[in-house]
Amino acid sequence: MDIQTFAFAASSPPLPVIATAKLAGISPSIDTSLPPDSSPTFIFSDGLELHGAHVLLRYIGRAANFYGQNAFESSQADEWLEYATILSSGPAFENGCKYIDEYLEKRTFLVGYSLSIADLAIWAGLAGSGKRWESLRKSKKYPNLARWFNSIVTEHGTALNEVTSAYVGKKGLGEPTVTKSKDQSVITDKVKNVDGHVSGNNKGGSKPSAEIDLPDAEVGKVRLRFAPEPSGYLHIGHSKAALLNKYFAERYQGQVIVRFDDTNPAKESNEFVDNLVKDIETLGIKYEQITYTSDYFPELMELAEKLIHQGKAYVDDTPREQMQKERMDGIESKCRNNSVEENIKLWKEMIAGTERGLQCCVRGKLDMQDPNKSLRDPVYYRCNPMPHHRIGSKYKVYPTYDFACPYVDAREGITHALRSSEYHDRNAQYYRIQEDMGVRKVLIYEFSRLNMVYTLLSKRKLLWFVQNGKVDGWDDARFPTVQGIVRRGLKIEALIQFIVEQGASKNLNLMEWDKLWTINKKIIDPVCPRHTAVIADRRVLLTLTDGPEKLFVRIIPRHKKYEAAGVKATSYTKSIWIDHADAESISAGEEVTLMDWGNAIVKEIVKDQDGNITGLCGVLHLEGSVKTTKLKLTWLPNINELVSLTLVEFDYLITKKKLEEGEDFIDVVNPCTKKEISAYGDSNMRNLQRGDILQLERKGYFRCDVPFVRFSQPIVLFAIPDGRQQT
Repeated sequence: MDIQTFAFAASSPPLPVIATAKLAGISPSIDTSLPPDSSPTFIFSDGLELHGAHVLLRYIGRAANFYGQNAFESSQADEWLEYATILSSGPAFENGCKYIDEYLEKRTFLVGYSLSIADLAIWAGLAGSGKRWESLRKSKKYPNLARWFNSIVTEHGTALNEVTSAYVGKKGLGEPTVTKSKDQSVITDKVKNVDGHVSGNNKGGSKPSAEIDLPDAEVGKVRLRFAPEPSGYLHIGHSKAALLNKYFAERYQGQVIVRFDDTNPAKESNEFVDNLVKDIETLGIKYEQITYTSDYFPELMELAEKLIHQGKAYVDDTPREQMQKERMDGIESKCRNNSVEENIKLWKEMIAGTERGLQCCVRGKLDMQDPNKSLRDPVYYRCNPMPHHRIGSKYKVYPTYDFACPYVDAREGITHALRSSEYHDRNAQYYRIQEDMGVRKVLIYEFSRLNMVYTLLSKRKLLWFVQNGKVDGWDDARFPTVQGIVRRGLKIEALIQFIVEQGASKNLNLMEWDKLWTINKKIIDPVCPRHTAVIADRRVLLTLTDGPEKLFVRIIPRHKKYEAAGVKATSYTKSIWIDHADAESISAGEEVTLMDWGNAIVKEIVKDQDGNITGLCGVLHLEGSVKTTKLKLTWLPNINELVSLTLVEFDYLITKKKLEEGEDFIDVVNPCTKKEISAYGDSNMRNLQRGDILQLERKGYFRCDVPFVRFSQPIVLFAIPDGRQQT
């Protein structure tokens, strides 16, 4: 009895079945006309049929000896068929990779000592994810899994490559994203590939219709730079610039370098450099090299002196406030027409850091009448005796960003400089300075700055919060820094997806945090374990008169729909703790549901002389239906092993959605941004590690900031917004 026809829906080809049939030498006719969501089907020569991907896999496995060597191995293969579905769940994909990687540490195959349908099911899950798995495979994050995958491809590559080339591109994961507007189009293809949400088909720089190009870009020749100033930590606004650079580098098979624009020793430090590198790597930015503007200080000084000799720059000792007013009014400085000799003399005073030199700066001689005020003789160099965080006290003069950036961009071979549109008026200045310097022109590509409601992104303003003790540091969970929002409980995948959805729009937008946290919830909810907590304040003891006289324990899943979350031990006792708020909502004689136990009937409500509830008495009614009860209560057993918790809730640092121009942020600083609540948690929470994300049933999502050390020290959990409430 031969398989005559293999039928499935064209929109969802069963990759593991197709691959297994290919390796087994089974070649039925293919029918892809089944409607979407239909089960794949084998139609045999005698008219009999089999349905369902796992059923078909097991049939081929038995027929071609791909189903283990004994009953135990066959059952192991069945387990892996069930587990393989985790690879089709976006948020759980990497958890699955991690588990399989650990399992394969000392194994060549998933089951026994030869290839089986288990291997082919997992191979198909990885290969079917497209660029997501390819990125992880190249990153060496899961070495055992990559070794196993590579060995299968090496052994059976010809057949498997035929399968993937024919079918992977036709799966939903393989179709390029279609966007609705040009402004939303950039980074929807390749960046999503990296995160595993979409896998694009474009290769070698070809583009789908929705993609935005860099002007005059050539595949293989694009060189970009992400150039933060080391005067603070990376924040959510910087993340957009960093990820756009990453996108375009991948889009054009080019390079990204990280350059620290370290031209202001008064604001910069090695602490900021180290943490910026950490944050860049957290975002998954693969950079070619790290450079520093300070590497070019000797060349920049020579260039400044050259421009002075050419009459394209001059030294000015006009007081700063007066200079700013003259620039606004288009009034030339009294020093503008000084002789080259006088300018060089003052330049030497600046280099030496003398009292006279400290009064001076170098300005470009551009056009004081230009309507674009950035071209009205901008400052190129300032005198500053402060030591530099990298090179100490070697220099007393430092270039401005406006002077250094055009030169260093050209010097490092940058083809396109990505800048936010707030610098639009300075684009003409950038090009004019490059022209005066005689260096190669670098093209500017603009994008809109990312602004968030109730949020300050100015590093100067964020520094004020740090220096005045309003926050605990740059990684404070109330801060919009990458470290801050990750500490709050944001997954990097959510941040990437949030920025991906904005694209490279040049329109200025004020974004809501709720949208970001909603994306985050969709990622964490399917996989994070569930635990129970009771608020310590006025908690109420419910005594079950027919409850167990002796404590007993059940092992239950930490997540009912996600097996990989593991299990937890739940104790059942005659008396249990519930929240005071729940106790107040119960009426005498009411039937309630005790979650993970069953129903109970509350017979008596005990109150003190002031009318406060001090206890409840009831009986179990386990045969009762949970569908008929109004209240579903979380509870904890009355045992000594409960752990102390501190639940921390946060609010915005300012009380206004958006500051108006000229408005002082100090006037709208929120006086109360942190609230701590004492609680008790189930004993399983002793195993939490710092950074673990969990859900407290009926209380929300939390990230473990301080794990269990001893019973006298509480576990600290940070509340994670879920997109429905104020952060």
